Amino acid sequence: MTNEEYAPSENEEEILNVLKEGQGSSQPWGRANPLFLREQTGLNKQQVNYALRQLIAAGWVTKVTEGLYEFVDDPRNGNT
Repeated sequence: MTNEEYAPSENEEEILNVLKEGQGSSQPWGRANPLFLREQTGLNKQQVNYALRQLIAAGWVTKVTEGLYEFVDDPRNGNT
C-alpha cells in the first residue's frame, strides 16, 4: 500500500526522477539497480541504499529481486 502522506527527501526525489524517466514513451522505464541509480544521480552507495529503503517503506518503490528495484507509485501526481 502506498503511503500518500510520505514526503520524499531530496535524494529520494532524485531516485524517483531516474525511475520515472521515460514514462509515457514506448521505451521500458521504472526499473533500475543501485549502481545505475548511483551513476545517474551522483549519490554514493549509502545514500542510494537509504533512499531506496525509505521509498520501499513508503510503498513508492518495490524490490523485485536482489539488486533490482521498480517504481510503484507517486501519489502526488497520480503516476502509477
